[in-house]
Amino acid sequence: MLFGPGVAAALDFEALEVACRRQALALAARCLAEHLNADTSDAAGPWLPCSRCGGPARYAGRHAKTFATALGPLPLTRAYYHCAACDHGFCPRDRALGVDGGSLSPAVTRMVGTAAALVSFAESSEILGALAGLSVDAKQVERTAEALGRAIAADEQQHVGPAPPAEIAPTLYLGLDGTGVPMRKAELAGRAGKQADGLAKTREVKLCTVWSAEGRDAEGVPVRDAGSVSYSAAIESAAMRDTEATGAAFAQRVEREACRRGFDRAKRQVVLGDGAPWIWNTAGEYFPEAIQIVDRFHAKAHLSGVAKVLYGGPSDLGDAWAKARHAELDAGQLHQIVAALVAQYRSRRDPTKREEVRKCIGYLGANRRRMRYPTFRAQGLCTSSAVVEAGCKVAIGTRLKRAGMHWSVRGANAIIALRCCKLSGRFEDFWERRAERRATS
Repeated sequence: MLFGPGVAAALDFEALEVACRRQALALAARCLAEHLNADTSDAAGPWLPCSRCGGPARYAGRHAKTFATALGPLPLTRAYYHCAACDHGFCPRDRALGVDGGSLSPAVTRMVGTAAALVSFAESSEILGALAGLSVDAKQVERTAEALGRAIAADEQQHVGPAPPAEIAPTLYLGLDGTGVPMRKAELAGRAGKQADGLAKTREVKLCTVWSAEGRDAEGVPVRDAGSVSYSAAIESAAMRDTEATGAAFAQRVEREACRRGFDRAKRQVVLGDGAPWIWNTAGEYFPEAIQIVDRFHAKAHLSGVAKVLYGGPSDLGDAWAKARHAELDAGQLHQIVAALVAQYRSRRDPTKREEVRKCIGYLGANRRRMRYPTFRAQGLCTSSAVVEAGCKVAIGTRLKRAGMHWSVRGANAIIALRCCKLSGRFEDFWERRAERRATS
């Protein structure tokens, strides 16, 4: 009995709502299947042009297939055409419904993409079952998510609509960084690495991040504006030969993201990064008017690394030496830091320590104009690329660098594209364009 006094106290409400939901969805699925199967207008004559080669494809009856939908399993019968020339068969209705080439409906494909952008394929499968009652195994999640990621990557290259002037902040920041992702052995053949045996275990993902920081904290330090961060990344090269007509793949990616965000039209353009030469080569080539800043905390970490080599660690003497250099860096006293390093170089006889000091002096010399921190602070600019560092963790690390994960370049780039699209708030835009292309094709 579901009605009458006292019934509510005896109900297993969770079981009841789950059962009602399941029955309601099953009823909706049956109604939809009956409606679609009653329409046989997809049999558009005895012949149609082949969707692969364009030759004549013959009508070969109606074929049945069950699709996974948000309502549950949906059995459909569709007109089937076969091309004898290329031995290709197709169902016109599949393309109209957005299920060609697979067994998942558009709504389920979107759910798979949403889950796989956030967690592992196995966890995505579990979540889809628990929250949507869908049975999609981990391998199907992987195939679907990677195919979707590749579609998103292609869409990213094709749609570079410039930001409207009203959406461009007065000061925009562009951060560049790289982080290693664990790869399958086949992807590392012949590549040198940082392991003790000289071999590589990772490939570098290069990340471009754009954001604004018009807000200020209580001390007047710029604060990243909520919702302003966008990401674009891939395992691709930033190097370009002088003879190449177009820029390196990653440089082109940076240029597209800058255009989308209006970075090149902002009143003030700031590029933030660590000391990697490829970052400043890219910035100088594509954004010559931008202010270049080496991340202050990266520079301090560099000095702390020298202290550890010189004094060992942990060491009170090393900590004191590094703290003094940090204070000089904040004060813009690079000449004092160099003087302290030169003194260390002259007093040391250990070749390893002398080499570490020499490299640090070169690092400071190459980046001295990017380390004018008192000037940058006076101009109200960020001097830390914490947004970029966080981006490496949020956009890449938390999804692709978990225990036991090893990627192919193709698979990693697909999931990176999917995740960046999701985190940048562009997932819905992608689906709208996808639906428009399907409607007009």
